[in-house]
Amino acid sequence: MPENKRRALVTGASAGFGRAVALALAERDWELIIVARGADRLERVRAATGAHAIAGDVADPAVRERIAHAIGSRRLELVLNNASALGPSPLPRLDRYPLDELATVLATNVIAPLAILQLALPALRIAGGTVVDISSDAAVGGYEGWGGYGASKAALDQLTNVLAAENPTLRIYSFDPGDMRTEMHQAAFPGKDISDRPEPESVVPALLQLLDTRPPSGRYLASEMRVAP
Repeated sequence: MPENKRRALVTGASAGFGRAVALALAERDWELIIVARGADRLERVRAATGAHAIAGDVADPAVRERIAHAIGSRRLELVLNNASALGPSPLPRLDRYPLDELATVLATNVIAPLAILQLALPALRIAGGTVVDISSDAAVGGYEGWGGYGASKAALDQLTNVLAAENPTLRIYSFDPGDMRTEMHQAAFPGKDISDRPEPESVVPALLQLLDTRPPSGRYLASEMRVAP
């Protein structure tokens, strides 16, 4: 691939919002490194985007070693930490939340994004790049059943906040896309009709607006982004 292309790492890229963002960036001629657990679906995104695909769980250190190798020493303009774990479904109250399941949620939603950024920061600094950590209103709201997932996203928000203070030459965002019609959202509401939620593709313009305008580092909501028609 040409050396002058902008490069992005997108995790959780085989479905939902991650897939929608990967396809949109490819349309803008970005060079992509995409990561997800679903190898078959990831391969379809790879075929559509020409991306370098890494099938595996971001919580697995061996997978992160492959990510580091793919990034290499070249400049990297964007890391989108989108891969997330919801936890048990139906969502349990905290007084009976399985602690081993909570550890898995924290490993995917907190430890893995930080580990990925630790390995990607040198390449991001070369480019003066951008980090987007996907957040949720569950990080700030007290919703019954959402304690495990919400706590993990609150922790990720604070990691993002501190990383931004420690890296003033970068743009580092928490981005809350809002409710979307995704498999994860369906798992949070098993058996319920979620067809009134917007498709992930409809949220992508708000993220692209964030990337294009590069406001100060901070927490942003898709619903509050002013997207040009």
